[in-house]
Amino acid sequence: MATMESLIGLINKIQRACTVLGDHGGEGMSLWEALPSVAVVGGQSSGKSSVLESVVGRDFLPRGSGIVTRRPLVLQLHKLDDGKAEYAEFLHAPKKKFTDFAAVRKEISDETDRITGKTKQISNVPIHLSIYSPNVVNLTLVDLPGLTKVAVEGQSESIVEDIENMVRSYVEKPNCIVLAISPANQDIATSDAIKLAREVDPTGERTFGVLTKLDLMDKGTNALDVLEGRAYRLQHPWVGIVNRSQADINKNVDMIVARRKEREYFETSPEYGHLASKMGAEYLAKLLSKHLETVIRQRIPSIIALINKTIDELNAELDRIGRPIAADGGAQLYMILELCRAFDRVFKEHLDGGRPGGDRIYGVFDHQLPAALKKLPLDRHLSMKNVQKVVTEADGYQPHLIAPEQGYRRLIDGSISYFKGPAEASVDAVHFILKELVRKSISETEELKRFPTLQNDIATAANDALERFREESRKTVLRLVEMESSYLTVEFFRKIHAEPEKNVNQSSSNTDYHLRRIGSNVNAYIGMVCDTLKNSIPKAVVYCQVREAKRSLLNHFYTQVGRREKERLSAMLDEDPQLMEKRNQIAKRLELYKSARDEIDSVAWK
Repeated sequence: MATMESLIGLINKIQRACTVLGDHGGEGMSLWEALPSVAVVGGQSSGKSSVLESVVGRDFLPRGSGIVTRRPLVLQLHKLDDGKAEYAEFLHAPKKKFTDFAAVRKEISDETDRITGKTKQISNVPIHLSIYSPNVVNLTLVDLPGLTKVAVEGQSESIVEDIENMVRSYVEKPNCIVLAISPANQDIATSDAIKLAREVDPTGERTFGVLTKLDLMDKGTNALDVLEGRAYRLQHPWVGIVNRSQADINKNVDMIVARRKEREYFETSPEYGHLASKMGAEYLAKLLSKHLETVIRQRIPSIIALINKTIDELNAELDRIGRPIAADGGAQLYMILELCRAFDRVFKEHLDGGRPGGDRIYGVFDHQLPAALKKLPLDRHLSMKNVQKVVTEADGYQPHLIAPEQGYRRLIDGSISYFKGPAEASVDAVHFILKELVRKSISETEELKRFPTLQNDIATAANDALERFREESRKTVLRLVEMESSYLTVEFFRKIHAEPEKNVNQSSSNTDYHLRRIGSNVNAYIGMVCDTLKNSIPKAVVYCQVREAKRSLLNHFYTQVGRREKERLSAMLDEDPQLMEKRNQIAKRLELYKSARDEIDSVAWK
């Protein structure tokens, strides 16, 4: 079996690692909460600080009247081999080693003031202190503000309730061992610590009672009824403590000397001599350490189960945000291409209907283009006045003899030229829809979210490609319009000349009738051309823009990427710093949990 020191030392080490990584809260039970620790509870002036200092063997806690402990102090004791120099470290100053424990006391005060200010208010933000010494046992203790019954000047009226709620938040946890401190010169029935311990631990399984100030009891009285469990029985034995006197404190009497004086007090005491081997701060520390070992061994299966569950969750989170990037250039190129393909899949889903957006392109052809064609000023262009002007100017000084062919052609050319506007507008409308779909597809591609630089590169490459497709589409639709002008459908005019005129009022003068018939014929021909373009423009736009976007949006980009050096590939995979930090934190926590599992396995079952 593993030694008590090695197992508790391991748990201490894991708890500190949890603290460094901030893994001591959140939803569900954290590893920190699953690992047992000792909460020191007592009323103000009950001797809590003296007990802690006796356990540590160092004078390091702030002293004074009223509430001195105004923030929880998480104190982790790490036993060093004999002969090694002792020192202290704070979590908020990890690179600084304190060898002067007077400086530790000042740092606790300063760090308390940093959060609470120089007031008498409290804060639930803990201070984390580790002490490494040959004179301690491996142990984690949490020093909590002293319970009080009234608020003093400078404190809020809720201070009594606030302190109790803070203390409860620690001692209610099922893995917390309650070290209930009560002064011997007060009635145990009035002990704030025992009252709270009874509420959170009615069976007494987690409570250790400590009786302080035994040497300050009135002459002729003793605390044997309490220490021997008759006044208030606990499952664990009561431990008596003799604190340093105020005179010893004023003289800076060494704590090791104070421990010796405490042993001598119990050994020579007529009342407590028979209990001397089970009294004092040294015995208390060993008792707690031994109990911690028992609790830890009982909790090992549940701790391992929690660790395995958390490892699975962390692995799933790493898979979601992406694993670290390979350093090899070929692997980086493969990763970039895979990310591009992931984007391409999302983009195609938008176009093909798997995601919303592609329907807006159909809307351009079904609503926007017909509406634009309908608004063309053909009525003005084919008015009698303009028809007369165009027909007259077409023949110069020679009047036309039969049909004004040049007039017809000019009227038709002028009418068809109006179609260029709606044709180009359709090209632009589809272009902007495709650009928006590119933007949405990039934002919706989960794999890309960790690479802002690559996102920008893909967006730039895709938009450059869409510009090329737009230009080709614009040229194509304009050619369609120009083709309608370059060669007219002669059968149309042969057919209308062979048929009697139905729509023109023949009661007017021959000239008016002639002009109206020309306008009517041109209008009918333009209507036929309009129907043709209404069908052919969408085909051209889809062929040149939508089809090409689906088929070759990133082809040019692939060619460029394939030629890039490893350094430029690495730059493209430059991640969001916040995401990198998140992955690093997850990776550290994952390493912590795996190491904890392996070490607990290796130590606990030896």
